[in-house]
Order: sequence, then structure tokens, then C-alpha cells
Amino acid sequence: MSAASWELDRTSRRNAAATLLIARIVYAFNWYNVGAVLPLIGTHLGASTFQLGIVLGAFLAGAGLFQLPAGLAALRWGNRTVSLLALVLMGTFSLASAFAPSWWVLAILRFGAGGGAAFFFAPALGLMTSYFPAGSRGPVIGLFNSGFSIGSGAGLFAGALVGVAYGWPSALAIGGIALLGMAVIGPLTLPRSRIVRVHRPLVELLTAARQVLRSRSIWALSVGTSGLWAAYYVAAQYFVNFAYAAHPNWSLALAAAVPTVMIIFEIPGGPIGGWLGERSHQMRRVLLAWGVVAGLGIFLIPLLPLAGLVGLFAFLGFSDGVIFAVLYLIPSYLPESHGESLALGLAVVNSIQIFLGSALSVAFGYIAGEVGYGVAWAFAGAISLAPLPLLTWVSGRGGDSAGYVRTRGGRPRGVIPPHRPA
Repeated sequence: MSAASWELDRTSRRNAAATLLIARIVYAFNWYNVGAVLPLIGTHLGASTFQLGIVLGAFLAGAGLFQLPAGLAALRWGNRTVSLLALVLMGTFSLASAFAPSWWVLAILRFGAGGGAAFFFAPALGLMTSYFPAGSRGPVIGLFNSGFSIGSGAGLFAGALVGVAYGWPSALAIGGIALLGMAVIGPLTLPRSRIVRVHRPLVELLTAARQVLRSRSIWALSVGTSGLWAAYYVAAQYFVNFAYAAHPNWSLALAAAVPTVMIIFEIPGGPIGGWLGERSHQMRRVLLAWGVVAGLGIFLIPLLPLAGLVGLFAFLGFSDGVIFAVLYLIPSYLPESHGESLALGLAVVNSIQIFLGSALSVAFGYIAGEVGYGVAWAFAGAISLAPLPLLTWVSGRGGDSAGYVRTRGGRPRGVIPPHRPA
């Protein structure tokens, strides 16, 4: 546990949290502004549905490939330094994406933006949790996750409006400029860690990575929720293109408004999910219950009218907030990934999810283009449900709340008061 969480005054902690939340919002904007203008990009660059799927998948591939290097970098140079560098990298590639002359150049630049995104998420979340003591992390992690929801909604809806009014390059350029602006503000409001860092040789860093990579709980969390991750991603990114084909009488703004509803309802879902996770004796059960119902909902997307879709996407958004708040909370209490190793643990979780999600999003685009969206949505629902049973492999300590440590052999539970460091 970082000493910073105990030494920062309330104002400094609040300002740091606000900065990271805003950066998370802008970061998320740059994930989803592409999906909002996907039809415009396809028309202007002459890209097919499958080629647009490659553009989306390239971003995920970059984000997945650099997760583990980002976790190692955070362990070596600190969460603060890596998070700020990530804003510069992602902002530069996002801004350059606005000037792509072809779909394959856009895919390369989106790959670079994804790499920058990888260096932000886990280190930034590790930095956020370092400012708060054990027992109070759940709502903070949920709020951080809600920032992604706010930015995603803005990326979808505002991105579509800007794209229609000024062209798709403007929707991408705005996001890149905003990221570079946060890179300037961040150093002024994010306190440095009070921990004196020592040089860590490569062997020591690889040993820490090996412990996380060998964790059954980390792999169960990652693979078990990878189908849900992919299903939520394609629901947000592909729905505009799906509506463009299935509901040609809808305007682009109306089509973008439906997945925006999902994003809006993620906002309360995040803090509530974090609160539920902190108070649940079995966090994995929270993931399972919400995951099953959400996966079943994916099957309904091509079957419902507009009013039904609004209600469904509202539920999917709330469930998304709950699920991923709990998912990101669990590694902060696992012995192999808590404290200074949290960024590394989250990096492994994100890397596995994103690699699988990248492949599944490309597969979704291929199925939609070759067979039709009806089969593609059924595929998305199936892949969201299939790996969920793996969540039962999450260890008791990681699956339980922070206050309880289960023991074997009939011995009583040990209780760790939530206000004490984990």
C-alpha cells in the first residue's frame, strides 16, 4: 500500500482523483469516436464492413499487446510517470488518425493509439487506488470506471454530431487534442508517490510478472469475462453500423443515441458495483449473476423495436458498470497483484481480455458482412456466456470481500478491518 494514501490531505486527494477521472473520460472518448463515424469513414475511404472491423480490431490489438510492458514500466518508473507518458502517446496517434488517407493507414495509427491506451489504463488505476486506503477503493474504482462510460457516451454521440457537421477527421482530431491537453494539466495536479523508488533489475521485474502470469485467479477473471468484454465492445461500436443497415430510416444521430443510453447507465453502475463488491463475501458471484443476465440480453438486440432497444441498452450499461467495477476491484486484494503490483495485475487482465476481444470483434464484423447481423449478434451472445463458468476458479481470497480471509482445514476466518491496509 502506498504511503501517499495516508499522507495526502483531502484537497490534494480530491484534485488528483478529479484529474484522473477527466483523463479517463477523454481517454474513453478516443475509444468510441471512431465507432460513431464508422459509416462516414467507410464511405470516404472506400472501406468494407470487414475492413472497418480491422480498423476497430487494430486499436484493440495495440491496447492488448502493450498491456504487460505498461505494467512492467509502472513497476519500474512508477504509475504517475507512465500514465502521463501514455496521454502524450495516445493523444499524438489519435490526432494523426484524423489525417489518414486510407483505411489501412488509419488502422496502423489506431494501433498506435491503442498502444498509448495500454500505457494509461492500468498505471492510472493503480495511481488512483494509491491515493485511497483499503476499504474505500471500491467506489473509487467504480467512479474511475464510470469515467470511461461518460467518455464513451461523448465519443459516440458527440462524435457522431461532429462527424456529420464537420467530417469524420474532426471527430478524431478533437479527441487527440484533448488528450494532449490533459498531458499538460496532469503534472500540476497529480502528487508524486512518497515511496522512494530504487532501481529494479530486469530479473526482478520479470519475477513479479511471472507471479501474476501464473495466478489462476487472474487467468480466470481475464478469460471468464473476455466474452462479455467483446460483446459490450461490439454492441457499442457496431450498433451504429447495424442500425444503418437494419433501420435505414433512422438518422445517424438516432442510431448513435441508442448505444449512448448504454454508456449513460454505466455511470451509476460503476460506483454501485464497487460498493457491492466491497460488501460481498463472494465477489465472483456478483460477476456470475450479472454476467449471465447481460449475456442473455445480447441475443435480443436484433429482435427488439426502438423502445425495447432503449430499455435493453439501459440494462446492459448498468450491468457493464457493475461487472467491470468488481472485476477491477478483485486484483487489488489478490496477494499476487495488490499494492505496487496492481498495475501489473490489471495489465495482464486487460491484455488477455483485449487480445481475445480484438479477435472476436473482427470475427463479428466478418460474420455480419458475410452472413448477416442476426447471426453476428447471436454469436456475440454465445461468446459472452460461454467462458463465464471459469469465474468459479477465482480464489477465495480474491473472490471474497476485503474484510474476510478464508482459511482451510476448518479453521475460523480471519477478519481484516476495511480501514487497515491490505
